[in-house]
Amino acid sequence: MIHAKGVAEVTDADFEARVLAERGRPVLVEFTADWCGPCRQLAPVLSAVAAERADRLAVVQIDADSNPATVTRYGVLSMPTLLLFRDGEPVRQIVGARPKRRLLQELDEALAPVTA
Repeated sequence: MIHAKGVAEVTDADFEARVLAERGRPVLVEFTADWCGPCRQLAPVLSAVAAERADRLAVVQIDADSNPATVTRYGVLSMPTLLLFRDGEPVRQIVGARPKRRLLQELDEALAPVTA
């Protein structure tokens, strides 16, 4: 698996405990694979996001080839797919690599407080 520096790895076995049970801090999950070129492009972006937002956002990655149960559960069909979870629920899906600025913008939009 392509390891982004500062980004923890999760598996089918610990996904619930490390992602779905997380409260108070959103979790960004990257579904990745060794054969995925865009995943390699995204790795330094995720490392930067993980470092810059460590106090407000957990960033983890899961190897799609080794963890088919989670891939199937969330209907992941393309790599990389990013799923943003808040209080155990997916709130945004992002498919494909992006520059850091665009990714941060999408994350900020998804995490913005809802106003009535």
